[in-house]
Amino acid sequence: MSDGPLIVQSDRTVLLEVAHPSAEEARHELAVFAELERAPEHVHTYRITRLGLWNARAAGHRAEDMLATLEKYSKFPVPQSVSTDIADTVSRYGRLVIERDEEGALVLSSTDVAVLTEVSRSKRISPLLIGAPAPNSRLIQPWARGQVKQELVKLGWPAEDLAGYTPGTPHEIDLDESGWAMRDYQSKAVDNFFTGGSGVVVLPCGAGKTLVGAGAMATAKSTTLILVTNTISARQWRDELLKRTTLTEEEIGEYSGQVKEIKPVTIATYQILTSRRKGEYAHLSLLDAKDWGLVVYDEVHLLPAPVFKLTADLQARRRLGLTATLVREDGRAGDVFSLIGPKRFDAPWKEIESQGYISPADCFEVRVDMSQDDRLEYAASADSERYRLAATTPAKTDVVKQLIARHPEERILVIGQYLDQLDELAAVLDAPKLTGETPVDERERLYQAFRDGTEKVLVVSKVANFSVDLPEATVAIQVSGSFGSRQEEAQRLGRLLRPKQSGLTANFYTIVARDSLDQDFAQNRQRFLSEQGYSYTILDAHELAA
Repeated sequence: MSDGPLIVQSDRTVLLEVAHPSAEEARHELAVFAELERAPEHVHTYRITRLGLWNARAAGHRAEDMLATLEKYSKFPVPQSVSTDIADTVSRYGRLVIERDEEGALVLSSTDVAVLTEVSRSKRISPLLIGAPAPNSRLIQPWARGQVKQELVKLGWPAEDLAGYTPGTPHEIDLDESGWAMRDYQSKAVDNFFTGGSGVVVLPCGAGKTLVGAGAMATAKSTTLILVTNTISARQWRDELLKRTTLTEEEIGEYSGQVKEIKPVTIATYQILTSRRKGEYAHLSLLDAKDWGLVVYDEVHLLPAPVFKLTADLQARRRLGLTATLVREDGRAGDVFSLIGPKRFDAPWKEIESQGYISPADCFEVRVDMSQDDRLEYAASADSERYRLAATTPAKTDVVKQLIARHPEERILVIGQYLDQLDELAAVLDAPKLTGETPVDERERLYQAFRDGTEKVLVVSKVANFSVDLPEATVAIQVSGSFGSRQEEAQRLGRLLRPKQSGLTANFYTIVARDSLDQDFAQNRQRFLSEQGYSYTILDAHELAA
């Protein structure tokens, strides 16, 4: 016990006193295994979850380390029930192990026969097993490795997968480190990934996740399938691999809606994998087109639901997930854990910022008042319509113009969710607009014009949330978002975090309609960034005009 910033409660919530001198240090250590739930001004609330504890354990943190963190920073004694729960929950990870026997068959085994018996009799796991060669082991159906892991996580007994991976078809890939070198944290991420076998690397936007992928490919030296969010991202991966590795254009293929190439390194979009023809997934043959030794999932937090099912069948392939946040709004974080793998490496945003590898950023929430007419329409509308009405209030338009005027000559992104709102802003600002309907070639042309300064302002939809490299963007103005999506907030700030040649601090503005669902959802969106150490300054729109 100490005069620390934490209060640990018996319901597994942890309160953090934000103004305490040790708050940042405590936040850094707490975020290893606890998830931020609420982040008002003075006291932040974290929750210790099973998945958070298992991810921490898989990343090498022991229960004793986590308890030591709580005891070091807690004002009061840590409740004995919490200490016991943490130790028991962490000990569940790896109590069951998936291995291969001498004949190469998949085996689920445990030193705790009672646990193995319990899970084997589960209605969802029993059909996936085909025999009991010994009291402490069960044979797994050859095709069911992924599904068994999914079901075990749901039962609260996550298995450690030591069954190994196919090496894939060998293919020589080396890093071309002329003029650059892997950063220490990138090298450590690659090492941790291979030590663990498969799993997820969590790094801030702009911290070089693509280079971690390249490092993993150079270590695996095998054919590689890279799954990305869209065609723009696919081409950025190709360009980066050509620049950073010994791969040539002839060795890298694009598999998208526009091009269908299968080469030793193939970059495919999630959209093409999940597209259907006559009710069937038309491009699943891609997964078996080559003997892939490595599958890379870019932006793994955005993995579409059908890809989880496909991934369950890819458990013999080494899998690397790359993301800035493990937050998923659809509750499928457990499927990322079981099917891609647990977290193998995590670097807090502020830690990477302090090393100078990402740009510092200031975050602001600008509150506007809806007009009386808009307010009345909002009050009379159904709940399903209220967020859209508040998020698209015309009162935001003048605020956008004032914020742009605050940053003359800077590169500015105006980001929103609703196309009619973006149409209006593009017209008022006389700025180009990019949406999902903008052809890929036109997107690339506008992005390049923004990079070289020909265009200073771009109005963009959620197509620019991820995998868009705009290093000189210093200001983002968010006018509307996907309700309360924490992952989207993180991605949008991430557009600003690449270090600037100008040396300018990034500014991230969110404009919200006061006393509305827009404001409520904004508070939820901010939770992840608050956990990473960012704080939001509240501004009144009237202050901007003063």
